[in-house]
Amino acid sequence: MPEHITQWNHAGDDWHCPAATNDLRVGGSFVATMAAKDGSVSFDFIGIYDEIVQHASIAYHMPDNRKVEVSFRSVGDATEVIETFDPENEHPPEMQQAGWQMILDNFKKHAEASR
Repeated sequence: MPEHITQWNHAGDDWHCPAATNDLRVGGSFVATMAAKDGSVSFDFIGIYDEIVQHASIAYHMPDNRKVEVSFRSVGDATEVIETFDPENEHPPEMQQAGWQMILDNFKKHAEASR
């Protein structure tokens, strides 16, 4: 739900996600606006869903054809989320991995608080 996405989809305290849309179906797309809180920069993060397996995985591609796969695995009373992505060429892969991990950490906090 977009109103939830805007609450956790940011890679640090100096960033936020002021707007999001989501059409969760194969061929559907999502857009999440990622923006620095000081207004210095923003961009739309866009994905088109390629595969959705309920309670198991989501795969999508970005407009530049980089691919992302997200899998969900039950571990006791918790869910393990594993996200793999094709890195872009502008920033070091380690920096990108750290940013994606911060977003996953924010998702975890939001999901736990929403129980």
